[in-house]
Amino acid sequence: MDLELHVWRQKNGQDTGKMVQYQAKNVSPDSSFLEMMDQVNEELVGKGEDPIAFDHDCREGICGTCSMVINGKAHGGQKGTTTCQLHMRKFKNGDKIYIEPWRAKGFPVLKDLVVNRGAFDRIIAAGGFVSVNTGGVPDANAIPVPKEKADVAMDAAECIACGACVAACKNASAMLFVAAKVSHLANLPQGQPERMQRVLNMVEQMDAEGFGNCTNYFECEAACPKSISVKFIAQMNRDYLKASLTHEKAVAKE
Repeated sequence: MDLELHVWRQKNGQDTGKMVQYQAKNVSPDSSFLEMMDQVNEELVGKGEDPIAFDHDCREGICGTCSMVINGKAHGGQKGTTTCQLHMRKFKNGDKIYIEPWRAKGFPVLKDLVVNRGAFDRIIAAGGFVSVNTGGVPDANAIPVPKEKADVAMDAAECIACGACVAACKNASAMLFVAAKVSHLANLPQGQPERMQRVLNMVEQMDAEGFGNCTNYFECEAACPKSISVKFIAQMNRDYLKASLTHEKAVAKE
């Protein structure tokens, strides 16, 4: 296939940036989207030009670093698919493809398609650690966990922190990400001792990072490559309300 690419190029965080047109020639429909980008970059390097900067790591849909908005959709808009899992057979010969970075205050652009997602790391760090002494790796049945709870916790733990939920939300809300991380431990016995303080700290850090509020459009769930459900936002909101009341009472008592 021959494709016309329109790629966001930005030298650094201070540069205004602009869309630049490139031609991708003789692209195999069996190649992944990132392999197509590699092909374009090889041609640019061969010409002595600056290659397009983009994040990537595992290329197996696990790490979440391949953050791109493709034709207005986070990760290209194919359900349950990261950019690295998106194949060129989803496009047609002669297509125009527009490629941009995540757009959010909490994700400042570093260069081209690369954004700084350190805000997510700080939110997770705000959650702290569990105080339970886990010791070595226990047997699977050493800590009794109801299967229903274990399944829900695993569903939340599927979040790969890619940031597609933020990029898809008109408010640049990180509620789905934070809710998944909060709910993962909230549904396990190891996460109970710090459960209330954890949700308060992580939501507070989320707000401090400049992410917007949730207005229930559910674009986050639609864009999530791991199909994380918005039900976790409801669970986090319940925990946050309870924690806010508990925290206020504890402070008043002191």
